[in-house]
Amino acid sequence: MTRRRDAAGVEVVLADYGAGNLRSVCSAVERAGGRPSVSEDAHDVEVAPLTVIAGVGNTGAAARGLEERGLAAAILARVRSGRPLLGICVGMQLLFGESEEGGAGLGILAGRVERLRAEHVPHMGWNELHVTAPTRLLEGLDGQDVYFAHSYACIPEATITVAEVGHDGAAVVAAIEHGPVAGVQFHPERSGSAGARLLDNALAWSRSV
Repeated sequence: MTRRRDAAGVEVVLADYGAGNLRSVCSAVERAGGRPSVSEDAHDVEVAPLTVIAGVGNTGAAARGLEERGLAAAILARVRSGRPLLGICVGMQLLFGESEEGGAGLGILAGRVERLRAEHVPHMGWNELHVTAPTRLLEGLDGQDVYFAHSYACIPEATITVAEVGHDGAAVVAAIEHGPVAGVQFHPERSGSAGARLLDNALAWSRSV
């Protein structure tokens, strides 16, 4: 895949809340042409050209980890200043408020997180992405297969959904985008060439918002 000139060399900080698959995401960002690092320093998280909240596991535990390290306040400050923020999987769920998994997220976006109402939970494996609104983040990804591993899904209150995926006959929110804040429910670091395209797009997007 040809790297975009506006994507190369972007400094990316992954917020370290004490758990998650941060190293694998770092490796994927580096392959996409970014300059990633993992940090629990609030200043780094607040001022980085692009900050990513990535992870797997429990939303409540992740939220507590961010709060205990002072990263929740840093993330809220960067959003207020218009700096780009990308959430991946649990990181996307943390952008919203109350979660049925327990606890509350950051409340950056209006909406909630609910357990999947489906026969098969968790939603695990490859599934076709359906882009539903104009989005630079998902450019070139409509109809591509990406990798999911989740039991909870975001229910936004506003029209910020830019992609969905079908699961057990129902549409599940797969990606959101709202100004400098974006999130994907799937794992780009596990999604092969489609995931690499998403991260390449994200690096370019971070320079345009």
